[in-house]
Amino acid sequence: MGLERHSFHEKRIDDRIAVLHRTRAIGPEGRSLPLTIVDVSVSGMMARCDIAFVPGVQISVKLPAIGEQAARICWSLGGRVGLAFCPALAADDYAALLAALAQAG
Repeated sequence: MGLERHSFHEKRIDDRIAVLHRTRAIGPEGRSLPLTIVDVSVSGMMARCDIAFVPGVQISVKLPAIGEQAARICWSLGGRVGLAFCPALAADDYAALLAALAQAG
């Protein structure tokens, strides 16, 4: 069953842009974790991660052109994780992020 059939897919607030970018996150215990960003929007992102998170947990994600961004785990399933940025990105920051991801890709 694809991820598009799960209820969280319909709960997205903003359109997502497909990307593929390796980065790091700081988990709840302060441990550095590898993440691969799969898609991103002004309000959140989906990433691949080997760690299964509990929804509601806060982490910090390193984003190009922005730096550390707080995020809350919305769901974790099959090596993927959905994150909501806390707070959502400002329009200028989101534009800078997309430009940096396009250059890196």
